[in-house]
Amino acid sequence: MSTTHEQWRPADAATGWRAAAIGIVALAVVLRFIYTGGVELMPEEAYYWNYAQHLDIGYLDHPPMVGWLIAAGTAALGDTEFAVRIGALLCGALASVFIYRLTREMFGALTGWVAVVLAQTLPFFFLTGILMTPDAPLSAAWAGTLYYLYRALIMERSRAFWGVGLCVGLGLLSKYTIALLGFSTLVFMLIDARSRHWLKRFEPWAAVLLAAIIFSPVIAWNAHNDFVSFAFQTSRRLADRPQFALPKLIGSILVLLTPTGAVAAVRELLRKNVPSAYQDGAPSAHGERGVAGPSRGAEAAGAERQRGWRFLQVAVLTPLAVFALFSLRHEVKLDWTGAPWIASLPVLAAGIAHSLRTTRKAIRRAWVPTLIVMLLLYGAGLIYLLRGIPGLGYGRHAELVPVGWRELGRDVGAIAGDIARRTGTDPLIVGMDRYAIASELAFYLPDRAKAVSDTSSAHLFGRVGLMYERWFPAAGQSGRQLLLIAWNPADLSDRVVGEHIERLDPIQQGLLTRDRQPIRPFYYRAASGFH
Repeated sequence: MSTTHEQWRPADAATGWRAAAIGIVALAVVLRFIYTGGVELMPEEAYYWNYAQHLDIGYLDHPPMVGWLIAAGTAALGDTEFAVRIGALLCGALASVFIYRLTREMFGALTGWVAVVLAQTLPFFFLTGILMTPDAPLSAAWAGTLYYLYRALIMERSRAFWGVGLCVGLGLLSKYTIALLGFSTLVFMLIDARSRHWLKRFEPWAAVLLAAIIFSPVIAWNAHNDFVSFAFQTSRRLADRPQFALPKLIGSILVLLTPTGAVAAVRELLRKNVPSAYQDGAPSAHGERGVAGPSRGAEAAGAERQRGWRFLQVAVLTPLAVFALFSLRHEVKLDWTGAPWIASLPVLAAGIAHSLRTTRKAIRRAWVPTLIVMLLLYGAGLIYLLRGIPGLGYGRHAELVPVGWRELGRDVGAIAGDIARRTGTDPLIVGMDRYAIASELAFYLPDRAKAVSDTSSAHLFGRVGLMYERWFPAAGQSGRQLLLIAWNPADLSDRVVGEHIERLDPIQQGLLTRDRQPIRPFYYRAASGFH
């Protein structure tokens, strides 16, 4: 009788994985399309949609790419949720293409498909492919930069530096974080003997110049605005109250990669040398061969793969070290380490693909349920956001999820209309938070074109309002009739707003419902004579 080892056929496993990979990617794409067209905008997305209504070459808290992409999508498809998010879908697809090509160059086509599966299912990459935030174009630019850097530094293709310059420039227009990838590249060039000669060549410096030219509109905007955006992302964060946030940083990694992905990334990235068996078709530790024969000389390919492995290690660990040091004294955000993990996908995929060509089942046993569970969670989350789940509400912080904003726009629109009929003046609708309420109402009020110029934030009462402080300077609203909207009645109290108002109406409560089921209460108050 044959043993389990003798029955194992790696070629069949590889063929089965390709079929499974296509199915997983197709399911992830379907989930994305349903989400992008059916679920209300997240507060951040609505805020960036307001970027598109105030088009500029720079903004306080981010570069302009996210606003430009939304403007292009809505110009082509109208002001719908799908139009706002179409840019994220395209950026996610482009990132997956670059990830596949990078992984294929290093390890072969089978491993490339595995990397695409990870790029479609791991939480950070799945979400950046559906949410229109700066992380969407950043991820595409980051993946493209890695691909062209690999071709330039590892494969010695000098023309690839033009791709590096283009992708870095577009990345800087998306989010300043991509500068860390430039720092990582410099570190690699200094420690890799074969890459140092590029420091004396013109091509890398031409790439830097090209990136600077593409980024120049943001530099110009900052120069005309006291460099507030650069300060917001650097000195202002450093000036925040000191706090120890390393546990939060570690927790964010577990969320973005899943525990399976995080453990596998640590295991693979701490290897001193890349196993030769990780190449498609290379002999495995069990003496087997994969489905694809080697395409280059073993020695040259092995040396190139080793340098590429080291390059990816540096590309992940250098930004991670910067964030870890920062977290020792400062607050960190959930998505900060997301883009740097793109460089880990080829090595994670190599470990999985190797397990498909051998009798080792531990890795498969960890990853298969992880991917299945993630897809099930995405599907359940989609149902929850579209229809709700009986007995499960939206929690104490329902304002953080894309539920109820359409209903809020309907109800606030009716209240504002009643005030306009009584006073003869359209009120300025003020969301009593940083940007969420104002941004969502601008999108979901019945008269969207008018709402953009009639919604503002709590900066009018001395709080932080980000770009609303520039779109609606407090001095320019003097004497206006206001309609104040809040989730907490304390935000509408006389103590908070009284000193800026001549006359205040009583605080009133509304209730948001969906299909006659309550979502959450909200509170409002009319005010006149703002100063």
